[in-house]
Amino acid sequence: MSVRLFLLPLLGGMLVPAALLPETVTAKTLADPAAVFAPLTLPDAPNAYRSGSGLPGPQYWQNRTDYVIHSRIDTQAHVLHGSETITYSNNSPEALDVLWLQLDQNIYRADTRGEVGAIPGSHMMSGNHTDGIVIEHVSVVQGGRAVDVTPLISDTRMQLTLPRTINPHGVAFVKVDWHYTLPGPWGGRTAVTPTREGDIYEVAQWYPRLSVYDDRRGWNTLPYLGQEFFLEYGSFDYSVTVPWNYTLVGSGALLNPEQVLTPTERNRLAQAAQSDTRVMIRTLNDITDPKSHLKQSGEVTWHYAMRNSRDVAFAASPAFVWDAARINLPPIVPWSNYHPVPRLAMSVYPREGIGPHGWDRSTDYVKHAIEYFSSQWFEYPWPNAVNLGGHGAGMEYPGIVFDGMSDRDPQLFWITTHELGHGWFPMIVGTDERRNAFMDEGFNTFIDVYASDHFNNGEFAPKRDSEFAPKTGNPAQDIVPVLTDPNAPVLMTAADGVSEKYRHSVTYFKGAYGLKLLREQILGPVRFDAAFRRYISEWSFKHPSPSDFFRLMSSEAGEDLGWFWRGWYFTNAAPDYALGDIHHDAGKPVTVQVRNYGALPLPVLLRADYADGKSEELRIPTEAWRQSSDIVVSLPAHDGLKAVTLDPDHVIPDIDRSDNRIAVTP
Repeated sequence: MSVRLFLLPLLGGMLVPAALLPETVTAKTLADPAAVFAPLTLPDAPNAYRSGSGLPGPQYWQNRTDYVIHSRIDTQAHVLHGSETITYSNNSPEALDVLWLQLDQNIYRADTRGEVGAIPGSHMMSGNHTDGIVIEHVSVVQGGRAVDVTPLISDTRMQLTLPRTINPHGVAFVKVDWHYTLPGPWGGRTAVTPTREGDIYEVAQWYPRLSVYDDRRGWNTLPYLGQEFFLEYGSFDYSVTVPWNYTLVGSGALLNPEQVLTPTERNRLAQAAQSDTRVMIRTLNDITDPKSHLKQSGEVTWHYAMRNSRDVAFAASPAFVWDAARINLPPIVPWSNYHPVPRLAMSVYPREGIGPHGWDRSTDYVKHAIEYFSSQWFEYPWPNAVNLGGHGAGMEYPGIVFDGMSDRDPQLFWITTHELGHGWFPMIVGTDERRNAFMDEGFNTFIDVYASDHFNNGEFAPKRDSEFAPKTGNPAQDIVPVLTDPNAPVLMTAADGVSEKYRHSVTYFKGAYGLKLLREQILGPVRFDAAFRRYISEWSFKHPSPSDFFRLMSSEAGEDLGWFWRGWYFTNAAPDYALGDIHHDAGKPVTVQVRNYGALPLPVLLRADYADGKSEELRIPTEAWRQSSDIVVSLPAHDGLKAVTLDPDHVIPDIDRSDNRIAVTP
């Protein structure tokens, strides 16, 4: 018996008879296989610097910046004074006649380029401004001779014309003296925030920083408009002088604990280095006890060091409660002349952070994030990981992240894990966030998803916040409005070209979900994980481009993924499958017509359910659509067919599920 089966879409959870459906149905066009599977030309061609396999090429080079910074906070005027010496190593094959530096604090000026069209909610919308960074003096030392240089300042950038060129493999020393007024709470990523026991200074983007000079563009000098950063790697030796009653935490390792911490604090830190549960370094009672500090007047200088980093940041306050626990990773040498030190997960926060589901659990989240990401992807390379409860910028720096004192679970877990996850993207894998935001926000959100599943038997799973699957927790469902929005930008859109409306839904959510699809639906965890780990390892402390990532994943996974890169990253293509005719003759195989209307033909599961409770499944691979978008598949003979469904578990983002299920009518 041959039975023609009619499409019966679900309406309010009930099967609707075909006779009651509207007569007019919007016509669809089958996908064009030639277009879907056309060869993809990536933006950057392979060369001696970047290979066709996606690995760094045999002549890959990268310049280096090493910093020695001395600074002091005038807490009465809220002014940060600094003096720095930069050792700039030109490892490129070209002679350089100028250097470009970033002056990010100039974004707070009233005349900054970022003031027009400011991101809603940013400091630029607050109406508050500073005078930006004041450059007091610049000199360049070459060949043992110091020459004063008059800088050319343009918005958030500073050009230095060199007294003489830096030849390939040459070195120059740049000395800069500067100061600026720290913005108030409206500053966002760098701010002074009042609390009951005193101000919290969150200090980032705080010193003139060398721009990247690379093989792709030469000098990377995009102005700072409020997005993120692209920086060179090197070592940092920095000190900050603050009042005697301030506690300061920062990127890297504290080199002078005997000069800034009491014996009690040092003993507690030693206990924390042996403890998997938090140890209080500074308690709530310590905040109001002057004797809890090493000095009772004057100032104290805190000295930190950080190796193989692209940046440093710090926070200081008299209001900090401080706790810590060990990170179960091997000890690390923070500086060439110092002994290995244990690694600590730390949290600092004011009284306002204490409360139900609050910062009492922060160090557990820090410890989990660092240990989990290290075991899963790449070992954390720095001494400590610090979570700061302050203004609430939700911002990441190597070794320290700035979160909100008012954050509570589950948001506190998600934001802590996300910001610390940035230690891998872009702090270890140094992508250009100014242009390719999906390579840090998207990649980081992707690893966050699995961290949520892993922590405490999934206590905060699935990840469901503004960054990922915000409505239902099911990304296949929540991403559909993005894929069907004609105004949504594509992932390859430059960061400054993505409006705030789409920043989370595209850069974070779509960026992360693409990797989840690649891992779970296309390659499988074994192939994906091996390739992704190779990508992280090979490009650690280097500057990969999107083309490098696409090539490496295809090569390492052994898969031609051009169709996926084009569909998900260069366009907003989506899968859209439909069932057609089904033939079910007694004793013969079931044949099912499947049509592909989408330009992103992800592998899809087809399931047939039978009256006896059994089912049959068939996975239709992407290759099935290479020559035709209208195919017929067969299932083994089985009587009593009840229904056929495409993607029954909703694991791919099919944008029209109304034609994914056919139920048998008697």
